[in-house]
Amino acid sequence: MLTLDKVYHAKYILKPVIRETDIIRAPKINPDSDVYLKTENLQITGSFKVRGAYYRMSQLSDQEKAKGVIACSAGNHAQGVALAAAKNGIKSIICLPDGAPISKVEATKSYGAEVYLVKGVYDDAYAEALRQRDEYGYTFIHPFDDENVIAGQGTIGLELLEQLPDMDAVIVPIGGGGLISGVAFAIKSLNPKIKVYGVQATGAPSMYNAVRDGKIEQLEAVSTIADGIAVKAPGENTFSIVSEYVDDIVTVNDDEISAAILALMEQQKLVTEGAGAVSVAAAMFNKVPVKGKKVVCLLSGGNIDVTILSRVIKRGLLMSGRSYSMMIELIDKPGQLMDVSRIIAELGGNVTSIHHERANEGSAVNGCYLRIVLETRNYEHIEQIKQALADEGFKVLNNN
Repeated sequence: MLTLDKVYHAKYILKPVIRETDIIRAPKINPDSDVYLKTENLQITGSFKVRGAYYRMSQLSDQEKAKGVIACSAGNHAQGVALAAAKNGIKSIICLPDGAPISKVEATKSYGAEVYLVKGVYDDAYAEALRQRDEYGYTFIHPFDDENVIAGQGTIGLELLEQLPDMDAVIVPIGGGGLISGVAFAIKSLNPKIKVYGVQATGAPSMYNAVRDGKIEQLEAVSTIADGIAVKAPGENTFSIVSEYVDDIVTVNDDEISAAILALMEQQKLVTEGAGAVSVAAAMFNKVPVKGKKVVCLLSGGNIDVTILSRVIKRGLLMSGRSYSMMIELIDKPGQLMDVSRIIAELGGNVTSIHHERANEGSAVNGCYLRIVLETRNYEHIEQIKQALADEGFKVLNNN
């Protein structure tokens, strides 16, 4: 049974090991509310996962420690288990899906773990970890559906209550549900008035569906840039706790997640992975009722693969109206391109890419098309440029 005493005990055990991460005010995330960020992306290993993993291992018997531990993970739990095992002198084996970011694979190895890459997704790695557990007698360290792991994650709830006792709500990412289970249990046990909202990616809504339908369901597939929360089914323990203590669960799409990652980098100088930014996406796009409230967004991790960071930034720019692509129909005569450039420049737009092509079959013989990519300030700025072009007689055909 998960108890408040166990969460407090976890806090005592973890005190010399983990970092009590700061809360940072972020006024620009949602101007209608008072937003704060709980920076678990700055935790050791770059994620909250080390809390639950370390506390779980601290409760092993000497015999269990001697045989070693095994875990499966999309990345962050792997690093938490590997570090916790190394600090306790325990052998660790980690099964990861073969699609896990290289940065997370290498980081896991750097903490001294043996890594097995398993073809498929998290659930396939989970099955392989259980097989090895049964064959070799390792202790399986579950990434979320374990009361000691949940208690370890719940220490974040205790910290929040100390750091911002007058908060109205906390927004928490959900994958399998271990993090929000611990946080919600700790906060609701001590102050039931504080709202706890969960966020999942639209491409992996396992807990969202389970709570909505009142039963655990297995998703056929998951697809999201938030790989850390791409879980096909929640745990039995986490589903039960979330159903009792969490006020609501919402979803955010990959475009919204990308915009949140970009906002955190620009406004707060914080790097987060997709899973770590979903809470901010929910606040930015008003997925939960935050207007006029003092709200904490939990940034669960910062281990984003730098190889996809540029793609995420590009997507975030598009989502926030900072980048815009348009096609303009022109008459192929001198001065047309100059006029388009002048209009854009006068309104403060910046052309980053341009492609000029002749008209297709069926169009006017002297027709042509201009494809332009712009740097813009926001959606209002885009509309100003489009209107100015239209006023000058140019026809904007499409945009994205």
